[in-house]
Amino acid sequence: MLGCKPANTPLEPNTHLKGQEGDPVDKGSYQRLVGRLIYLSHTRPDITFAVSMVSHQFLATPKITHWYAVIRILRYLKGNPGRGLVYRDYGHRRVEGFFYADWARFPADRRSTTGYCVFVGGNLVSLKSKKQPVVARSSAESEYRAMTHTICELMWVRQLLTEMGFADASPMQLRCDNQAAIHIASNSVFHERTKHIEVDCHFVREKIQQGLISTCHVKTRELLADIFTKSHENERMQYLCNKLGMIDIYTPTRGRVLEGLCLYY
Repeated sequence: MLGCKPANTPLEPNTHLKGQEGDPVDKGSYQRLVGRLIYLSHTRPDITFAVSMVSHQFLATPKITHWYAVIRILRYLKGNPGRGLVYRDYGHRRVEGFFYADWARFPADRRSTTGYCVFVGGNLVSLKSKKQPVVARSSAESEYRAMTHTICELMWVRQLLTEMGFADASPMQLRCDNQAAIHIASNSVFHERTKHIEVDCHFVREKIQQGLISTCHVKTRELLADIFTKSHENERMQYLCNKLGMIDIYTPTRGRVLEGLCLYY
């Protein structure tokens, strides 16, 4: 793929891959290539959703349409070979989490996609993009399941920082754009909409009452976890990548920025 034409995004916007489309391809070659992309996605958050789509759902029986989707990711990487995460000292050690759930994302089974990311001291340290195991009957339900998973990750990060002696005493900020999920988390009264996720409700409210978690509403445009739930246009991708702390070392204006930074992946 060294001579391929670069692409602006890892996937075409509104891409929906299906399990039975097209002719089968060599399973071994597909799995080896996707395995390399999974490894790369740890330091390239911009390809996380695309890699999740081609790996978790179609790895056992890949088709030609799935192979073309993987090639699209390679074309995107060809256009951004020097992009990666840069870690800076922002002068604080706050722990923040962003989460988002794209309700009924997949037409084949109408399951939602959970996406979250966790920042420590303003730097991205954890992220995930994964299809939910059950079908959510409302957007609030899918968002609340995503909230629960994000809080579990925040608690783990806080425990790790405590053991290392770097914990911050302030509540961890949890940011989302769904008002219904925030209201359910703070409302002590259970009703029909929360019966099927009552265990998650108890878990979330307990952490809020203990002062460990503080929920905060943000506009959808500012929700960084959106990059882990769907494909976007080029302009939106560039905006989210910048907010995640990614830069391209081959951009001329970025060359001087790297001087003095602690680490580049």
